[in-house]
Amino acid sequence: MIQLNSKVPAGPLEKKWSQYKSNQKLVNPANKAKVDIIVVGTGLGGSSAAAALGEMGFNVKVFCIQDSPRRAHSIAAQGGINAAKNYPNDGDSIYRLFNDTLKGGDYRSREANVYRLAEVSNAIIDHCVAQGVPFAREYGGLLENRSFGGAQVSRTFFARGQTGQQLLLGAYSSLSRQVKKGTVKMYPRREMLDLVVVEGRARGIITRNVITGELERHFGHAVVLATGGYGNAYFLSTMAMSANVSAAWQAFRRGACFANPAFVQIHPTCIPVHGDYQSKLTLMSESLRNDGRIWVPKNKDDAEKVRMGQLHPNEIKEEDRDYYLERRYPAFGNLVPRDIASRAAKERCDAGFGVGTGQAVYLDLADSIKRLGLNVIMERYGNLFQMYEKITGHDPAHTPMMIYPAIHYTMGGLWVDYELMTSIPGLFAIGEANFSDHGANRLGASALMQGLADGYFVLPYTIQNYLADQFKVKRMPTDLPAFADAEKNVRTRLETLIGINGKRSVDTFHKNLGHIMWEYVGMGRTEAGLKEAVSKIAALRKEFWKDVRVTGSLEGVNNELEKATRVADFLEIGELIARDALNRNESCGGHFREEYQTPEGECLRNDKDSTYTAAWQFTGDDKEPILHKEPLNYEFVEVKQRDYK
Repeated sequence: MIQLNSKVPAGPLEKKWSQYKSNQKLVNPANKAKVDIIVVGTGLGGSSAAAALGEMGFNVKVFCIQDSPRRAHSIAAQGGINAAKNYPNDGDSIYRLFNDTLKGGDYRSREANVYRLAEVSNAIIDHCVAQGVPFAREYGGLLENRSFGGAQVSRTFFARGQTGQQLLLGAYSSLSRQVKKGTVKMYPRREMLDLVVVEGRARGIITRNVITGELERHFGHAVVLATGGYGNAYFLSTMAMSANVSAAWQAFRRGACFANPAFVQIHPTCIPVHGDYQSKLTLMSESLRNDGRIWVPKNKDDAEKVRMGQLHPNEIKEEDRDYYLERRYPAFGNLVPRDIASRAAKERCDAGFGVGTGQAVYLDLADSIKRLGLNVIMERYGNLFQMYEKITGHDPAHTPMMIYPAIHYTMGGLWVDYELMTSIPGLFAIGEANFSDHGANRLGASALMQGLADGYFVLPYTIQNYLADQFKVKRMPTDLPAFADAEKNVRTRLETLIGINGKRSVDTFHKNLGHIMWEYVGMGRTEAGLKEAVSKIAALRKEFWKDVRVTGSLEGVNNELEKATRVADFLEIGELIARDALNRNESCGGHFREEYQTPEGECLRNDKDSTYTAAWQFTGDDKEPILHKEPLNYEFVEVKQRDYK
């Protein structure tokens, strides 16, 4: 029976992390050379962790699903990274960042982890500046900040609309340095397909070389998963098509608990769906909400004329526009958190005020262009304007952008304790692959913060606490039964997929799953709908294993086989997402149960019964998982109804 132990240190909130570091166990330099650490994933979390661990003297093996870490999905992050520097002198502090993050997550995250994240945030900026990351600067040379949703201060550092790319290049340069030194060995074009557990501890992984098709065995004294989130279970999302849940899901099947899978983020500023043949959606940065105003026509007749192409949005008079976020949330206006902005857009569109196909609202920068000048706006958002125009054919400098909510980020992930270790000793999860920091809703610009915090400033300390006696364990040969059994398990699964030889393509199953997830487990959820989702997904999964067609062979490049393994896992986690949402009888953050809402249509939490982290344990194929609950105890903040009005 799994016993969840968060390992949160005792003592005052602001001293927990410093006291932990002062009393943790260490591995001396000579012994570090005896330790092998596997890092899976080379986004911001994985690259920074591998670079930091290599710099410390550990032997690191890092596995990249792409041909280069520079292609990791972290590159897609646009708007910025949070830190409590208080450079604008507008009242920010570590505690305020902590409190905003906890509140933004609707009080469903672990207090101590969130405070640590805020505490190390400032060091991230200093570190990245030292790497040469070209953050935007004011005329005098000081680093510039802008605002993001859920905060009334400007704490977001940015590099135009390319912040993720620039931060990833900084982490990649640090990683490349360690590869050159020989402390890190890079394994590109490898996909992890199973976890090897020896005597209850994570001791290695099985990977597939996606170029040759060869299955490989790798030993490590510890394994770190930095493989991102599971948003592609919804098929259409802002995530890269290669983003998947398979590494984390195989860890779940080996005994690692999966926490809060129902907490999925809907991002409010996405380019709307424009056809049946899209494979992904494109995000417009939340930073645009600094200068853009969101509105729909006040009159349904105007909305209908816009949809029919009979009326241009610029022809709608100011008094006939409903700036609904400013109207409903005057204290925060267009900078309310993502979950609130998304539901508000859905409500207006469902009520008949939507534009475009009816499933869109306007993000209009005309006022800012008039006030500040087009040159200033283009300096801030030029690449975003170009991206939007290339996709839609409309220039946002002259026509308001059309946006609509879309699946973007997943707050759920592998359950980890304060040390970022899962319920399997020796298996760690960092960044979006774990659940620990964002609760039921992530504030904008906090994903990059968490990935780099975990990789550079948290894991290098906490992993030593585990490895302090593991250097005594001799490197294990990969012909042990546990490795052979894991490889056999992978091979059998791959052969089964190819051997089905059904009539339906992998993509049709993925799209069907996406439709079920968006309709029943999307922005609005009900008990009846979630039960329907569980039933439909279970039936779809059975059909998948009877009728999917995977062409090609095990050898060489086989994109269809890669997709099939991932969709098989999406079908399983899709059902768990629905089960978790069905079990949580409340609304909080991105989890909105329509039965639980205030008269104003806001989330209605059930703090009495639902102040916990849901940690699900795998019990076998076609068996219901076991739910474990980690109570969330708030010692230093007052838990109250969120108010952005």
